Amino acid sequence: MSGVKKAYNNFDFLNSSPARLIRIICEYEEPRTRLKTCGIDGATIFFGSARSRSRDSLDRHRQALELGMSNSPAGAFVQELGVIDRLAPLAFWHDQTVELATRLTAWDMTAHGGQKFPVCSGGGPGIMKAANRGAYEAGGLSIGFGISLPFEQSNNQYITPELDFEFHYFFMRKFWLMTIAKGIVACPGGVGTMDEIFEFLTLRQTGKIDRKVPAVLFGKDFWDDVLCFDAMKDWGVISDNDDEMFLITNSVDEAFEHLSRNMDSTPAEY
Repeated sequence: MSGVKKAYNNFDFLNSSPARLIRIICEYEEPRTRLKTCGIDGATIFFGSARSRSRDSLDRHRQALELGMSNSPAGAFVQELGVIDRLAPLAFWHDQTVELATRLTAWDMTAHGGQKFPVCSGGGPGIMKAANRGAYEAGGLSIGFGISLPFEQSNNQYITPELDFEFHYFFMRKFWLMTIAKGIVACPGGVGTMDEIFEFLTLRQTGKIDRKVPAVLFGKDFWDDVLCFDAMKDWGVISDNDDEMFLITNSVDEAFEHLSRNMDSTPAEY
């Protein structure tokens, strides 16, 4: 029997630089096949910090530290408490994200007799996990478009197994997030969240996304603190009506109403 490997079974080649195009095509075709098999033709996309934790989780962490204080180096104890205090404001938006995702999922299942807009996140921890958890607790489908990173844990446990993806290429994950987006929720987050929301706004502004996709910057206190669109207008780098592409709100009710009223159920083309 020949020991020669067929090209499609040569994993050394498939993981080499010359085979990069093949891997890119796989990250288009495999998700496409799985999404179609599961009947997914649109989703509500949630972005947000991977570092956030629920209020309950932070409280339990604090309690565990305090109970073990006598066995912890003083410096380490103070440092851990500092992390908890810094994450406390974010915990509120973490829990609000669970509520918003739950309400959107329950409405989607009731209004459409199925799901037209299942929750989809970047698949990881933090607010991404909160969004998937909200969908899971409402009894709905939950999509995770994870990315392989050297320093972050695997996809969260609330994702529907058949819709649990892990990408190697950021740009392919971005392609799928934008392709199936029927609504956008950007929760408080860092560089990755900014990257995603500005990509969406750029695609809308330039007409590359020509369909109606309602977007919410959820957590007005956060967004008013870290972004200043009025300054961009004053400098003349965006148009006066560019900020009409999104709603900025602190309210779960307002975010829910904006998304549920404006999402288009026309199937995404991919």
